[in-house]
Amino acid sequence: MANDPEGPQQPAKATEGNQQVTFRSLFALREFRALYASLTINWVGDYLTRAAVTVLVYQQTRSVLLSAISFAIGYLPWILFGPVLSTLGDRYPYRRVMVFCDLSRMTLTGMLLIPGLPTALTLLIVLLSSLGAPPAQAARSALMPLVVGRDRLTLALAVNSTTSQAAQVAGYLIGAAVAVSLSPRVALSLDVCTFALSALLIATGTRPRPPGVAPAQRRHLLRETSEGFRLVFGHPVLRSIAIVVFTTIAFSVVPESLAASWAAEAPDGMSQGLEQGLIMAAGPFGIVVGGLLFSRLVPAERRLRLVPVLAVLTPLVLTPTLLGPPAAVVVALVALSGMAQGAGLPPLNASFALVLPASHRARAFGVMTGGIQASQFIAVLFNGLFSERFRIPLVVGVWSLAGTVLMIAVAAFWPKPEEFSAAEQAVLPPEQARAEPAT
Repeated sequence: MANDPEGPQQPAKATEGNQQVTFRSLFALREFRALYASLTINWVGDYLTRAAVTVLVYQQTRSVLLSAISFAIGYLPWILFGPVLSTLGDRYPYRRVMVFCDLSRMTLTGMLLIPGLPTALTLLIVLLSSLGAPPAQAARSALMPLVVGRDRLTLALAVNSTTSQAAQVAGYLIGAAVAVSLSPRVALSLDVCTFALSALLIATGTRPRPPGVAPAQRRHLLRETSEGFRLVFGHPVLRSIAIVVFTTIAFSVVPESLAASWAAEAPDGMSQGLEQGLIMAAGPFGIVVGGLLFSRLVPAERRLRLVPVLAVLTPLVLTPTLLGPPAAVVVALVALSGMAQGAGLPPLNASFALVLPASHRARAFGVMTGGIQASQFIAVLFNGLFSERFRIPLVVGVWSLAGTVLMIAVAAFWPKPEEFSAAEQAVLPPEQARAEPAT
């Protein structure tokens, strides 16, 4: 089996030994290549659509508000329905869920190509298309540990995180450029193709697997959804991971969300555009660098122990904004914060996946993603309101200082390595638990 990474699934596949993990060994897995390519294409398509739809709605209405609403609609399914929709990822085979969602979104996005659609109908179609994201992403997250195994999981998640940042930049740039220079419908046509290609990659590149929850074990959808919440917030290790993820993201997203207003203090329009772009790009750039360096340079056994330090550093390095530094310093601080966040999230995501029972993976990931979206929304809204009354450097600095104090308190209750090991052992089949005693 060592020479056949695509052979029949074995329970030990998700708990491999301490082999050397490299990018080559990760991309040697055919199923991972299919998942990675599909995910990358999906991300580019999603961001491309957001950029194109905002241009389309603005061209139709000349309303900045409606254009902004068309952008924000993409987040509503996660905030309002994410955990419920993600439960579908456990109810049905992972591959079937992903393919169905891609084809559904392809069809709905194709409807946006019809000329003369009323703006209200355009927004409704965008909302309906976005409903396919939670179950598809939850199913993909649940499938990943089965495909790559324990030792490769952290590197796989770091690669995905890095690629998501690049896909965000590429999707926005391509979508905006094509929508403005050619037509929004040309950009939307490209997105239709991305969904079709993604579905094809999943259908041909991954093997069928049974659903996380057998049909005989299914219960009411809302009850299964509530089980996801109870699992995440009732399990000490999972709860600790969730709190750290939600808070670090809430305290790191603020500079990016306020970049346009922050840069408005620049003396001319060109400087404003440059400073805004640099502040917005600094965070994703830092996440990319931090995730790759941490995964490649820090031994696996030390990563989780460093998470509390990284969680404190994420808001701490932003506190000097209290002094109102120049834009270049702000960019550097945001990049450093992104590096701390990017270094800490992959081991957190990997540990979260390894502690989850296989039957609850999709719905638990749905709870996490919905929580991330909600924490970002609350942080942006809170700081936006205060920025109406106070200078942005003061708001960001005080917010970061409060975050530092909170993260120090959270770090004090971070589980010990033995607790993580015991939690991972608890979800292993009995024969594996005996073969891999907790350390």
